[in-house]
Amino acid sequence: MATIPIENAKRMGDLTALTQVSDSAMLFIHDGNGIKKVSAGLLKKDLKDLIIAHKAILDMVTATGAGAHNSIYRGKNLGTAVTAAQWAAIKAGTFDDMYIGDYWVIGGVTYRIAAFDYYYRTGDTACSEHHVVLVPDTNMYTHCMNDTNITTGGYVGSKMYTEGLNQAKTTITSAFGTAHILNHRQYLCNAVTNGRPSGGSWYDSTVELMTEQNCYGGKVFGAGNDGSSVPALYTVDKSQFPLFTFRPDMISNRAWFWLRDVVSAARFARVNSAGYADCNSASGADSVRPAFSIKS
Repeated sequence: MATIPIENAKRMGDLTALTQVSDSAMLFIHDGNGIKKVSAGLLKKDLKDLIIAHKAILDMVTATGAGAHNSIYRGKNLGTAVTAAQWAAIKAGTFDDMYIGDYWVIGGVTYRIAAFDYYYRTGDTACSEHHVVLVPDTNMYTHCMNDTNITTGGYVGSKMYTEGLNQAKTTITSAFGTAHILNHRQYLCNAVTNGRPSGGSWYDSTVELMTEQNCYGGKVFGAGNDGSSVPALYTVDKSQFPLFTFRPDMISNRAWFWLRDVVSAARFARVNSAGYADCNSASGADSVRPAFSIKS
């Protein structure tokens, strides 16, 4: 580097301090080959352009609301309890500093954010409370869908629905508090004819088994339309949770568990530990990995 000649030298501490600089002021810069000059206005413009560009990126990442936060996977540990600030952000529907894949570890269970406001404005009575959908990383315990291999009464008529989810509800309520568990309306299957869902109704819902759509984004084993009759497949759980869109490896986590879809007169759908869509006889002791939502 060339030597910079200094004339009328003063120590840095003896120079006059400026509180503002006009655009016409000149600054001297040594580029390694000699001293050059540049206007303060040009430097200001370059700096402003840089700030604007970075702010545009930052705004996309930090935008508030379910739409933006459903679109970003982060996977951050949020602690061992929901904080007051987090409850406030959920209530406001801004979901500040919470993103898909973030999680709380409470009582040894990892509860991971699967979606924001998934059920908002759904139901025969509209869900009007902002909420966060959570799914435990691993199965909570094992339980059959029914004592025998039947699907009579569909999901609502199953032993799983009437008593098998009670342990999960107790654990989840203890972790987050009764007042913070979203109670919303779900359309659930309550009748099966010839192995196909034939009836359903609206029910209050807190903790439920997931559907094939929640996991995979569509029906796989669940009964479909055969062109001669329309099965009762009505559901608000009609699309994939964002968590499983970003992280399909988390659908099974090398574990198998029940889904609530009726497959036949004897079988319900499940996720296999090898990662593929599956089904099993209703009396099988498969695992329970439900979904639920928290609200402020």
